[in-house]
Amino acid sequence: MMKPHTTPAPRRIAVVIVAAGKGTRAATGGGDTLPKQYRSIAGRPVLARTLEAFARIPGIDRIIVVIGAGDNALFAGLGHAADGCETVIGGATRQQSVLAGLEALAKDTHAPDLVLIHDAARPFVSAEVIARVVEALEHAPAALPVMPVPETVKRLEGGTTVVATIDRSALATAQTPQGFRFADILATHRRAAASSGTQFTDDASIAEWAGLAVRAVAGDGRNFKITTREDFERAETQLSEGNAMQTRTGQGFDVHRFVDGDHVVLGGVRIPHDKALSGHSDADVLLHAIADAIYGALADGDIGSHFPPSDPQWKGADSAIFLRHAVERVQARGGEIRLLDATVLCEEPKIGPVRDAIRTRIAEIAGLPVARVAVKATTTERLGFTGRREGIAAMTLATVALPRED
Repeated sequence: MMKPHTTPAPRRIAVVIVAAGKGTRAATGGGDTLPKQYRSIAGRPVLARTLEAFARIPGIDRIIVVIGAGDNALFAGLGHAADGCETVIGGATRQQSVLAGLEALAKDTHAPDLVLIHDAARPFVSAEVIARVVEALEHAPAALPVMPVPETVKRLEGGTTVVATIDRSALATAQTPQGFRFADILATHRRAAASSGTQFTDDASIAEWAGLAVRAVAGDGRNFKITTREDFERAETQLSEGNAMQTRTGQGFDVHRFVDGDHVVLGGVRIPHDKALSGHSDADVLLHAIADAIYGALADGDIGSHFPPSDPQWKGADSAIFLRHAVERVQARGGEIRLLDATVLCEEPKIGPVRDAIRTRIAEIAGLPVARVAVKATTTERLGFTGRREGIAAMTLATVALPRED
């Protein structure tokens, strides 16, 4: 029997954006000494785009921007993008700057539960990556997005002689935002600051040094860090071409009949009821229909082709497995889910009281902001099998952006 899913209490989430560096590697060579985070791509400063990416995320309570000494006027010049953000002066190193941001949060009587630490020079961070990091913090004290290493890796001796080929299957490159339970990373940063000669290049390294478990989640190739002049050119291209994405829509439909029982599972949420739904897995008709809609947008079969009901390993399985698989198929093709829209057709149980819990759970499973998940419910005016209370049906649509194949 599945354990009931309970929606956790809202957590206070803060963001620390590290923007104190000078970015000398991005200098144009023409006398441009403006720090890279204040330089423009497609007419907008890099830092403004980064701030706007986080400002769009529901549930973020505070944004602390760690800026360089003397950069107050540059920050003020960002205009509306800086509204609602707080600034702190950073230190000589990234590590010192992050600690300054964390200490600013610690002074508040209502310190955050979670903190996301992000590079100012990553303006293309997506809501999906942020959501995956936050969700991972349910299970681990630290999390970061990573990308697989695509090239063969060699170890050199003396900088010129190849002495070994490294197995890259266990290697990955780190991105930001890196997420942490606030109390853990604050204590760890303080320890690192007190440890003479200990310097780290990112915050996950500090967590590793302190023995905290770090959970890796899927990153995004578009979430690259702007470091060099070539990176600025890549950013301009990415913006001007819209990353060459096409929008596709898939639909899903599923039905499960009622049998004797004491609850139904809809959208990953257990709802007390005097009947249960019959199915080979947990019979979550809503998650099944959503997964099928995503597969449809990909033209990638259906849930039965990926998880045959004849296979005994799926008997009683949590349908979250199926939805996660569909989402991973989107990510594997370099795409993202823009919207999930679902309608549940039933007379009972009543969906209204648990609608928000269902939306939240679907968003957690899919790694999406809740704002991209719509759940509606309707009856069929006592007509048909749903009107006779013989079962539940679900109709869904999934809007997916994929790289163009033409």
